[in-house]
This record gives sequence, C-alpha cells and structure tokens, in this order.
Amino acid sequence: MPQKANLLIVDDEPNTLASLSRAFRLAGHEATVCDNALKALDCAKTQNFDLIFSDVVMPGKDGLSFLEDLKSQGITVPVVMMSGQAHIEMAVRATRLGALDFLEKPVSTEKLLLTVENVLKLRRLESENRQLRNRLGKHEIVWTSDVMRKVMAQVERVAASESRVCILGETGTGKELVARTLHERSPRSAGPFVTLNCAAVPAELIESELFGHEKGAFTGAAARHTGKFEQADQGTIFLDEIGDMPLPMQAKLLRVLEEGEVERIGGDKPISVDVRVLVATHRNLEALVRDGKFRQDLFHRVYVFPLILPPLRERPEDIPVLVDHFARQVCDQNGWKAIPFTAEAIEALAAYPWPGNVRELRNVVERLMLLATEGEVTPDTVRAALPSSTPTSLASSGTSSGPLAERVQRFEREVIIAELKRSNYHITNAARSLGLERSHLYKKAEQLGIDIQKQRREEESDAS
Repeated sequence: MPQKANLLIVDDEPNTLASLSRAFRLAGHEATVCDNALKALDCAKTQNFDLIFSDVVMPGKDGLSFLEDLKSQGITVPVVMMSGQAHIEMAVRATRLGALDFLEKPVSTEKLLLTVENVLKLRRLESENRQLRNRLGKHEIVWTSDVMRKVMAQVERVAASESRVCILGETGTGKELVARTLHERSPRSAGPFVTLNCAAVPAELIESELFGHEKGAFTGAAARHTGKFEQADQGTIFLDEIGDMPLPMQAKLLRVLEEGEVERIGGDKPISVDVRVLVATHRNLEALVRDGKFRQDLFHRVYVFPLILPPLRERPEDIPVLVDHFARQVCDQNGWKAIPFTAEAIEALAAYPWPGNVRELRNVVERLMLLATEGEVTPDTVRAALPSSTPTSLASSGTSSGPLAERVQRFEREVIIAELKRSNYHITNAARSLGLERSHLYKKAEQLGIDIQKQRREEESDAS
C-alpha cells in the first residue's frame, strides 16, 4: 500500500495552488496550501509536514528567505524549491540553504509525485537507520570480566536451542537485554520479540494482555485485542518478573506451555502458537514454590536452563568499559562532545556497591556528564552525583563487619534511605536516581525492612 504524505504547497499563484493540491490529493496525499511565506511559516511551526514545495519568486518574502526562516526556526522538513525564472545562481543558493531539490516550472505531475515518493523513501531509510543505531547501542552487552565471560558463553550455547531459559538476577542487571540477545542469536531472530512485565500489569488485566480478548468479552472491550502470545508467534516471548504472576494466571500459563495453544477471553476456539518462552525474575523461585506462591509444575516448565546474572558489585572490572559505553551513548543521543572520566573518577565509581546495578550506573553516567563543569568527570563530580552514603563511610557506619551478604544489605539500606531523604521522599525521583522502577524500589525497601512512610514521618518530625 503506497505511503501517504502530508504536504505544504507555497505559491502566490491561485491556479498553481489549485492544480498541485488536486494532483496530490488524487494520488492519496494530504495537501495544505499557502499563498505567502509568512502564512507558510506559521503552518510549518504548528503542523507536521513530510515535504514542502515552495515557489521562489513571491511578493513580500520570497522562497529563499522562507527557506532561511525555516532553518533559523529549527524546522527540518525537506523543502523542494520551484521557479519559472530559474537560473544557476538561484539553484546553487537554494541548495546551500538546505533545499532538497530545485525544479523548473512548469513541473509535470509525474515529476512531482516521483519527488514525493523519493522523499518518503529517504525518510523511511533514515528512520530505519536511526532505529538500527539505537537498537545496536541499547542492546549491546558490554563486559570484560571473567564472570561475564562465563555468562556469555552460556548465552551462546543456549541461544541456538529451543530450550526455555529462566534468567535470574537482581533488578537492573540486564535480564531483558540478555533475553533479547538470546532471541537475536536464535533461529527465531527474524520473528518478533515480545515482552511483558508481569509485575507491571494489574492482576485483572494480565490474562487479556497474554492471551487477548474478543470484542464485547467484558465491559470496556470495544474491539478484539491480540494477546502477547499471538503477537510473538514464530518468535520469542519474554515474561519478566514471572515470580510476581498471580497463582490463577500461573495455571493458565502452564496450559499454554503444555499444549501450545491460547484462547482469547470470550473466544470459543483455541489458537495454535509457536513461541519460544524466556522468563526472568529477581525473586528466589524455589523459595516461592516452598511457600506455595509459585506452582511447582510451572517452575519445572520454565526452569529448564537457569541463567544467573551477577550484580555489578561482583564484576567491578566491567565498570570502566560500561562507563565508556554509556558515555558515548549519552553523547550520541544528546549531540554532546565527549567528556573524559579521570582514572580517579573511575576508581570511585568502581568502589560504589551499585544497588541498582547496570541500570543505576547508566543513569549516574548521564548525571555525571551534566555535572561535569570543568570539561572532565573527577572524583568530586562522582561524590556530588552519588547518594550521600558513599563507600568512604563504610567503616564508620558499621557496614564493614559481618558476612558479605549482610554488609551489602546494610549498605543498600543506607543508600536507599539516603536517596529517599535527598529526593524529599519523592518515590519516582528516588527510583529513577537509583536506576530502579517504582515497584522495585518499594519491593527492595520492603526486603530491607525500610518503612518509607515511617521514615518520612520521622524526618518531618525531626525537621519540626
């Protein structure tokens, strides 16, 4: 199906506006017309156009001045200039000002439509290239440590199989990134990769999200909805935080895994799906099974190949390459010049325990680059960016004794409390600063025995 374009035509001749807009509309495009450059500039500021056709010679502000105004306003829509009085100097100036093409009037309908088609193809290619660059940048696993070398060897080994993989690790360790890598290195890589965070979907909606529903199946079901399993047919579905899936839903998921069929809510026939299932959780599934919170039969279906991701504090040798990777990523996304990190700054980052793991490090790198006012990131910049409970306070705070797990828990507790105070108990801001989702921050606080509301009340009481 041909792609439709939203076009702006600028010309002081009413007959030209009428004939061009008619030709474009007959071809299925949308066309807005303006008889002077000032009106056209206002339209370009308030509407999204795929392409602008503009005459050069017009009373008042001419087409070249209009092109300069677009450039000064930061409007990057492609512009094709047209003129019945064309000459080389005019065409050269228009090109230097950023015009995509220069057409001599009268212009044939075929030429105009071909120009629109070529512009749409160019923009589509640019969009695909941009998405590919973002995909490669965001989905690259960066490591140098031995512990990650072993993990990646397991990823390579299991990726080519159809085995179900259970990815285990703390929040922020990159479980979805590993799942995506498993998909992209599998025979199903040409198929879809569909994700669902089981902890983020309300219990009453998760069945519809997974299996879909028919129109009228329940109040508010105004149209048929295709579930995640159908969307993932011939590809991979990734169920994140499966440990938070409600028990009734676990039974229905088990049936799908056993039979390879789903049934939409309100539907009257099963639908076959060919899907590889990957799951992940930060919880201890075996403990959940013992406590009766996770079905043992489902556990055995999804726990075929456990893949354990180490927390960042157990792979500090990866921090320099991760910092470099994230710094380049942040610069590319924002159009910034590279900002170097001093060796001492890297050492300070490596000494921090990273309760939010790689996700927290990525957020901190961006914060450091915003705080770096002297052209480089220094240890002082790091101290300003990290929560107040820094590694230098370990001994004085009493976290330097006891088993490693207990020390880490005490330190995580101090870091989270410090960040809550720093953000004035704004949960969203505190979670973002720590590289956590809101729901994960609440769960982490609960695990560490932090009563957020009580902490806030005590803080307010002390302040008064």
